[in-house]
Amino acid sequence: MAVKAFLLLALAHLAAAHFGVEYPTWRANTLLANTTYNQWVYPCAGVPSNLTDSPRTDWPIAGGSVKLDLHHKWTYVFLNLGLGSEVTNFNYSLTPEFWNVTGNGTLCVPKLALPAELTPADGTNATIQVVTSGASGSALYNCADITFRSGASALSSGDCATDAGITYVPIKQQATNSSATTATPKGNGATIAGVNMAALSLVMGLAVLLA
Repeated sequence: MAVKAFLLLALAHLAAAHFGVEYPTWRANTLLANTTYNQWVYPCAGVPSNLTDSPRTDWPIAGGSVKLDLHHKWTYVFLNLGLGSEVTNFNYSLTPEFWNVTGNGTLCVPKLALPAELTPADGTNATIQVVTSGASGSALYNCADITFRSGASALSSGDCATDAGITYVPIKQQATNSSATTATPKGNGATIAGVNMAALSLVMGLAVLLA
């Protein structure tokens, strides 16, 4: 009985450590127990890009909303983008200053701007890659396929609501030798007093690999 209880607790911990993508619609639900998908697998949790029933969301041509379901008490979030119908290279960063998110639940960002050098044409297919990292420093992956549309709109304020108690902070590296990290709190919830610097040292290496 003790072994069974331990296994159940371990499975519960693994499930809680994962995350979902609510908008744009993710390529597949990688949280389902009856699939072979695994969020530890780069670049899209083992979900192939050529699924016949995979959804593709119309997304504003100048950048749109992103809505995540986060299960950690705190999470580092990176969002990358690649152009094409079957993306293998996520060479654009949508979060050049990656996010430190405090609180678990729904985080919605009304408009995520595109890099200045990226001006996709109407009808261009692309994929958004969402990468999260927690205390272990290991990365989890999910992907959402989109089509840039000039007529698409960002989510309304009613559809893009962040749960109370969740705040995200873009992390900026200092140009000086200061040990502090510049951070401007955004979103709902209490102001973040600081950043988990032990985990930050781990995740900075991850950020370089994902660039």
